[in-house]
Amino acid sequence: MKNIIVVLGTRPEAIKLAPVILELRKNPEYRVFVCNTEQQKELSNQTLSFFGIEPDFTLDVMRPNQTLAGVQARILTALSEVYAGTKFDATIVQGDTMSVFCGALASFYNRVPVFHVEAGLRSYDLFEPFPEEALRQMTSRITDLHFAPTELARESLLKEDVPPAKIVLTGNTVIDALSCCIQDGKSVCKYNVNLDDKLVLVTVHRRENHGPRLDSILRAITDLTAKFADHQFVLPVHPNPNVHDKIHAALGQIPNVVLTPPLDYPELVCIMKNAKLILTDSGGIQEEAPTFGAPVLVMRYETERPEGVTAGFAKLVGADYDKIMGESAAVLIRDKSETRLDGSKNPYGDGHAAEHIAAAIKGFWA
Repeated sequence: MKNIIVVLGTRPEAIKLAPVILELRKNPEYRVFVCNTEQQKELSNQTLSFFGIEPDFTLDVMRPNQTLAGVQARILTALSEVYAGTKFDATIVQGDTMSVFCGALASFYNRVPVFHVEAGLRSYDLFEPFPEEALRQMTSRITDLHFAPTELARESLLKEDVPPAKIVLTGNTVIDALSCCIQDGKSVCKYNVNLDDKLVLVTVHRRENHGPRLDSILRAITDLTAKFADHQFVLPVHPNPNVHDKIHAALGQIPNVVLTPPLDYPELVCIMKNAKLILTDSGGIQEEAPTFGAPVLVMRYETERPEGVTAGFAKLVGADYDKIMGESAAVLIRDKSETRLDGSKNPYGDGHAAEHIAAAIKGFWA
């Protein structure tokens, strides 16, 4: 019996690791433990619940206005106690959050192999995104199996002298999760969202966009809502007060704006599926939106997911007011039917990534 611990802490990690957890639990030779650092407490637990997953360990590490050093210290200390109490044969982490880095580091300190899902994403600018680019690069240095979602990610790892035998091209598990959500039939919307041909989804939360960049983005959104008053703009508001308070102050009184709390995963999928245009600084949405043929404007200056840009699903606009206005208008002045893209050509996967990961893990111990 192999004891595998899956360390996660945010909603995107829960979404992308749920298919892996469910796939591994089909094998009676594994006991799969789930540790939720609760870096995003409500959002991560809500998402795990949707997939029918109950965490075995919950760490409750977040505190208001916590520094990066503070959250790192809390997660690493709490994880050390988890590893002291149970012998694990492998650790699985996903992506590039502080929970990922601390999970990998705690595993390394305990001489437990690290398996990294969504390995090899790179912008090669340590401050875009911040701190994620540094965290994922450091995680790669102590990883034993790298599950690369795309060929470009695999090539990045090879350039960094990761042995080819340690890299497995899998596709991205977010497509597995998306398929699960669509088939589930629970994709419902509330909050008075109109699922028509004039729906715009906006998400903004990244740390590097706090401050003047967020001001520029909100000015553009405000002017777009006036220019396209017949369109509805839906913005799930991140709980971080640096984001939450500014968004409500700027957009809270605009009649064609719907500000919601963070949405359940099926609700967000439902809105993505129906959106005419998506403006986002999220990583996961860049991967999910192509399935629905929705054009995406990425409000970042660098992306570690260039495949969507190359394939024509996304455009980088940063926090540039003129670019956001111009590229948004180019889509919104047209009928929705004229702006749809071919969702069958999503470059991020085919919905079988978790199966490939499970097979590679089995081979690791063969």
